[in-house]
Amino acid sequence: MATVLVTDISFVPENQPKLLQIDTVEATVSVRSLFLGRLVFKQFDVANGDVTAFKQDSVDNFSFLYKKKATGEEEKTKDAKEKSNYGTILNRLIETAFENVPDGVNFRNLGVIFQNNGRTISMRLPTLTVEDGQIQGRMAITTDSITNTMYVNGVIDPDEYLLAAKMYAEKAGGIQVPYIQQKFGATMRFDTLSLSITDKVFKNDQLTITGESSAHGLVLNHPKIADEDVFVKNGALKYVITLGNHYYSLDTLSEVRVNKAVFYPQLTYETRPNRKIGVKIDSPNIPANDLFESMPPGLFDTFQGMRANGSFKYHMDFYVDMAKVDSLTFNSDLDGQNLEITQFGEQDLRKINREFEHTVYENGKPTRTFLVGPSNPNFTPYNQISNYLKNAILTAEDPRFFTHKGFHEGAFRHSLITNIKEGSFVRGGSTVAMQLVKNVYLTRKKTITRKVEEALIVWLIENLNLSTKQRMYEVYLNIIEWGPNIYGVKEGAQFYFSKRPSELTLEESMFMASIVPKPKQYRTYFNQYGELRAYPRYFFNLISGNMLKRGLISPSEHASVSSYVNLNGRAGNFIMAKPDTTQIMDTLQLAPIDLLDF
Repeated sequence: MATVLVTDISFVPENQPKLLQIDTVEATVSVRSLFLGRLVFKQFDVANGDVTAFKQDSVDNFSFLYKKKATGEEEKTKDAKEKSNYGTILNRLIETAFENVPDGVNFRNLGVIFQNNGRTISMRLPTLTVEDGQIQGRMAITTDSITNTMYVNGVIDPDEYLLAAKMYAEKAGGIQVPYIQQKFGATMRFDTLSLSITDKVFKNDQLTITGESSAHGLVLNHPKIADEDVFVKNGALKYVITLGNHYYSLDTLSEVRVNKAVFYPQLTYETRPNRKIGVKIDSPNIPANDLFESMPPGLFDTFQGMRANGSFKYHMDFYVDMAKVDSLTFNSDLDGQNLEITQFGEQDLRKINREFEHTVYENGKPTRTFLVGPSNPNFTPYNQISNYLKNAILTAEDPRFFTHKGFHEGAFRHSLITNIKEGSFVRGGSTVAMQLVKNVYLTRKKTITRKVEEALIVWLIENLNLSTKQRMYEVYLNIIEWGPNIYGVKEGAQFYFSKRPSELTLEESMFMASIVPKPKQYRTYFNQYGELRAYPRYFFNLISGNMLKRGLISPSEHASVSSYVNLNGRAGNFIMAKPDTTQIMDTLQLAPIDLLDF
């Protein structure tokens, strides 16, 4: 053994800011390792120092530590390949780090600063020790004016590429994750975070890393996820990640656990020659109560307190080649075994079977409340609504409403294809049942998780027969918006045509069906001569043709369909007539009807 003491150390890369400044370094080196051509530290003690890493655009003062230059004719080819292969780069970093871990470490009063394009992340280490593979330390990390002081405990075994660390806050309030508020407008904090790497394999230019991460007392807030804090008591991810040349995957052995619920995700992402994205999610049989209890408060409030017998099992498969978007595949299946709800949560999903109070929301705020039932004079029973209207709406919105279980995968798949091609959300795949649930049970705030909550409520109502199809459609027709502050079919028929719902003609019914997706845009449906413009005329032709195919109208009724509609009600006073300059119909406005089979 040989011990070396060095003081007042500085390291300044050529033409770059200082990388390292340390007062004292005491290192014990294995003399035997020198004869083997590799320097191995047995003990490494450092006191009072700072590491300052700098990066501005493509210039930095640290990448020379891990970059290796190729030689000869292969230099450019190899450089280009390695730049696109993050597995190669990360493998080199991991091996360099593990190969240089001493048997013993004692760091005192050290700082690490990373300046990246104007942003600064700093870490202070009052103490960090490694002894016999055991890690103990205390650190303070400051980013974006957020300072977290925490303790770190863990283990490390360089020979096995094993590293496990547990971080927990010094004070109550947890550890707040920095940067994501500035980058994503979100906040996140946790009481305890555990991270580990348990194995790594580099083969055929691909790096596979196995490990686990878990969090206790996780609190997340983002307006696109939920409109309040989301609390996860316990969450964990067991991961098997592979990184290669333009290839990334989360392998089948990975596992996600949210409280008591377990799922097995598989993700693949390829960037060359075409972008390809694959997602698969499977679950074992999850007891129903475990699933409901695992749903984080603030995320799925409808199910808080719900109890049930039986179990759930889920499978989802999604794949798209961005060069062949029309070949997109999507399958989703939720299976319930011996399922029976014994106690409802915040909302009784059977409430639509009786008279209930309904509140309308606009821009996230309540605007109007009314009763849905016989005591409301505007309520119209199912058998007092024109068959033309009932059939026209279903033909346009959900032709298989009376035969499916709340979902139409074909319509949803076509919606995904269209939205990907357009690069934005231009068409939805919601069935009548999904629209009903959105209006009756949920606020209109658009969050990612609301769609999941909506789908699960629909599945429960449909598969547990909590209501009949006819009743669901009756409620739907009596609550949907038909115009400015016009809700329900009776108000709609009166507003447009000064008629009762039972008196509506085929043309009037198709007109009312055409405005369901965007009820406030009816004012632009007419030209300066009082005739329907191109979009509603196209809609009339399409819907009447499909109604004929389905046997909902006769050939003579179809032949006599007129593109003229007379608005005898108050709506006629608000028409904004203008010349029709439409040359090509934008069929994307027609929701999924033009792509459904009848």
